[in-house]
Amino acid sequence: MTPAVGAIFRPQLPPERLPSAVRAAEAAGLGQVWLWEDCFLEGAFSAAGAALACTSSLTVGIGLVPVPLRNVAVTAMEVATLDRMFPGRLVLAVGHGVQEWMGQAGVRAESPLELMREYLTALRSLLAGQRVSVAGRYVQLDDVQLGWAPQSTPRILMGATGPRSLALGGELADGVVLDGLSPEGLTESRRVVQAARRAAGRPDGAQDVAYIRAFTGSDAAERLREELAGAHLPADAGVAGDVREVAATVRACGDAGVSTVVLQPGAEEQDIESYFGFAAEVARYV
Repeated sequence: MTPAVGAIFRPQLPPERLPSAVRAAEAAGLGQVWLWEDCFLEGAFSAAGAALACTSSLTVGIGLVPVPLRNVAVTAMEVATLDRMFPGRLVLAVGHGVQEWMGQAGVRAESPLELMREYLTALRSLLAGQRVSVAGRYVQLDDVQLGWAPQSTPRILMGATGPRSLALGGELADGVVLDGLSPEGLTESRRVVQAARRAAGRPDGAQDVAYIRAFTGSDAAERLREELAGAHLPADAGVAGDVREVAATVRACGDAGVSTVVLQPGAEEQDIESYFGFAAEVARYV
């Protein structure tokens, strides 16, 4: 499989940098820019809306939104609004969130998996235009229906790491977002996901996404080692090098079965416009 290639605008960058960055990404020919919602930096939906409004064809991925922070009806409203204004250009992934941050915000769930099951089920129904009533442990809705449902149901992905989350993503989501893995690790994780999909009778065509730390430049290898060590990730969970070397890793991720590889710059990367240009070159070389 030849995967699509995107790159990340990290929330450590000031939000006022986003409009020029996504314009540069589109001008360079990069097809996708992804955002995420880290506490307590930038709001994912406001950032995605700005990115979509500043471009004409760019796909914007939100990967991911921590579900404990957002009522499911509000998330459905946000997704539906953006999808109707920018049809087919938004991809959403939801996740458990960093539990320490969820505790800081007063929304930490005793059972993140149970919350995710209830949330995904309700979110998919709402975005399909259904009238939803549910009395779950975490999700309660009373006769809720979107006034402006999407004209076609958007794909909803789920961020997953451990085996139970991977299995839940395979069972309920339209794809999983995998982070901090080598191509071999991607293969192993996707085996769990695929087994759950088969058991749930879900159709083929799920679109799995891999985040890959990809550094370039004269000191890329050292910067990558420091970032992986700081994140307690294995030494092969990223790539440092030029366009050809990064493209080779992207192709290996495609061989592992993912449909999209999203290149993640280092936390210290300030020249995000140049990084997006580099990612566009990688995409062309793949």
